Amino acid sequence: MLIEYKSVNVYQDTQEVLSNVTFSVGKGEFVYLIGKVGSGKSSLIKTIYGEVPVMEGEARVMDFDLLRLRQKHLPDLRRKLGVIFQDFQLLTDRTVEANLRFVLKATGWTNNIEITQRIQEVLDLVGMSTKGYKFPNELSGGEQQRIAIARAILNKPELILADEPTGNLDKETSERITELLHRISDSGSTVVMITHNLALVEQYPGRILECRNHQLVERPTILTESACDCE
Repeated sequence: MLIEYKSVNVYQDTQEVLSNVTFSVGKGEFVYLIGKVGSGKSSLIKTIYGEVPVMEGEARVMDFDLLRLRQKHLPDLRRKLGVIFQDFQLLTDRTVEANLRFVLKATGWTNNIEITQRIQEVLDLVGMSTKGYKFPNELSGGEQQRIAIARAILNKPELILADEPTGNLDKETSERITELLHRISDSGSTVVMITHNLALVEQYPGRILECRNHQLVERPTILTESACDCE
């Protein structure tokens, strides 16, 4: 299992938002994380990459024991993850190519030929092969999110965490981004994606976990939007 939680309580600041969280995620799965605003979805996903500490229960992500993970070892965990944010978080003072080059150099790549080849590979994969010279503010929201996905997969992570990656995008672009993430999952990476968009969940099926009433529960299907009261 890439993720394994047992009896974990999740906090937002000092307030407990999820109690007794127990779940596991295996290699190659596509998992949707749904629930109301404030239900603990983002806090849960932040525990997975160490932004929010785990202080109770048992929690393992790949080979890392989160309860015993020291601050100095957080970069080791994060190098094995890809994280995609709703607001893209691209560096606006440099081109797409320079954004990606920065990440590779920061994670230990030194051979410039290999760096250039890998950048072109991920840009091809996300359909942005001709955009490397552009600055983020010259791209549409959907294009920026594709670059954010390219950044997340640079180091071929086993696990990708996507925190509401379609939240700021229109319907058609949201569908394309979700389809792209499913293709990445089909190639072997595990994807955990937060979303409020139940239409996407129905159109591109995956495993569904819901944050509801301070619990994390698994749902077999989604029938109607009101079934989850997502906002």
